[in-house]
Amino acid sequence: MVAGTELARYLTAQPKRDSPDWLPAQSTRNRFAGIVTRVERDGLTAVIEIVAGPHRVVSLMTREAADDLGLAPGDIAVAAVKATTVIVEAPRHTEHVEDHA
Repeated sequence: MVAGTELARYLTAQPKRDSPDWLPAQSTRNRFAGIVTRVERDGLTAVIEIVAGPHRVVSLMTREAADDLGLAPGDIAVAAVKATTVIVEAPRHTEHVEDHA
């Protein structure tokens, strides 16, 4: 566990830029730079979780890819998201527009 004040101090000390200089140029526009908070590896797959500001991004990848990246909790990483799917969300309770008219 890391105290919130320590994490805030760490994040404040990081350079302020949209993309780190070490990232190659690419067409992906949805890029979330953040801190790796979880790395779980099993036989074939791995789960990498990154907290980027108010966003929590979780990636499921091959274990080989995760091993190649060598990420560990506390590392800085960027989640580049390029999606072709739109997910529709609704409140947990069922409410209809006419109920509010």
